[in-house]
Amino acid sequence: MRILALNSSPRSGGQSKTELMLNRLIQGMCDAGAEVEVVNLREKKIRNCIGCFTCWSKTPGRCIHKDDMAKELFPKWLESDMVVYATPLYNYAMNATLKAFIERTLPSLEPFFNVHGGRMFHPLRYKNPAVVVLSVAGMPDEGHFSALSAHVNYLFAAPGRQLIAEIYRPAAETMTLPFFKEKLNDILDATTQAGRELVQSMKISSKTMEKIRQPIADSNNFAELGNVFWKTCIAEGVTPKEFGKKNIAPRPDSIKSFLLFFPFGLNSEAVGDKKVILQFHFSGEVKDSCYFIIDKGNIDGKTGTMEKPDISIETTFDMWIDIMTGKADGQQMFMEQKYKVDGDLSLLIQLFQKESGH
Repeated sequence: MRILALNSSPRSGGQSKTELMLNRLIQGMCDAGAEVEVVNLREKKIRNCIGCFTCWSKTPGRCIHKDDMAKELFPKWLESDMVVYATPLYNYAMNATLKAFIERTLPSLEPFFNVHGGRMFHPLRYKNPAVVVLSVAGMPDEGHFSALSAHVNYLFAAPGRQLIAEIYRPAAETMTLPFFKEKLNDILDATTQAGRELVQSMKISSKTMEKIRQPIADSNNFAELGNVFWKTCIAEGVTPKEFGKKNIAPRPDSIKSFLLFFPFGLNSEAVGDKKVILQFHFSGEVKDSCYFIIDKGNIDGKTGTMEKPDISIETTFDMWIDIMTGKADGQQMFMEQKYKVDGDLSLLIQLFQKESGH
């Protein structure tokens, strides 16, 4: 089986979640014996269709443009048994790069009009490959793909066209966060399995799709995490790409966001099989208390106080956030008595050491 995988993401260098998902899908396809060629459309020159219909009249089946689409990509598309259209979700639809490619497949149709099942369509001039659509979105709700799904289902419903699978992954921006690594691995493994199934049976099982589509984070928590991230980008004057390159930490601005972000920096392996309670008492502009229960790798944070915590920290909220985000040195601030620690200080130090393998 010959498969053409088209990656329309403008991102590269590990930043693209479209590419992350597509690579695992391709891995499964290759495992099942398919011959897969990957094309990054950002590297190709594809002019927009100008609606001249030269390909339907003067030069039937051939486009007037002399670019990478006409010379290279359209012939490869025609020779393929299956095509994967991979796109980030832009304004609830495929991005302009992929849309331009699909529009330029117009020479594969004839100009005549047929009617089938109450729908008018143009008959095929050439056999079209079976279609798989893969898309990722930053938003956490799968409903954001509804417009794209409606579009591709109508587009590829004409006789001779075949949409065999839709793979949609919401909350994609969380997929590289270590905190969600177990779910991420499960999603990516399922995506690889989907690739195998597509080659073997031209469909994806419901069990595999459930794993690919599984929720990563609660929508309310996701919104809080995202808002803090963007506030930090704006405050630091950086783009998301620069944010990652400079290893900037998101800056919580409330107890709610602190409870969500703080576990990302904790080494839960440090406690072993013990159950540890870490208590915070904040002063300053944010006056409140919260605690974290660390038990067998799980970290559960809540507002309020717990009796007999293993470690208790008294500090101003801004001071601790400075330490948490690398704006201040925690050990130096402790020596200067900027915050107070009661309990197992050595365990506290271990909790902030990076986990093995990270």
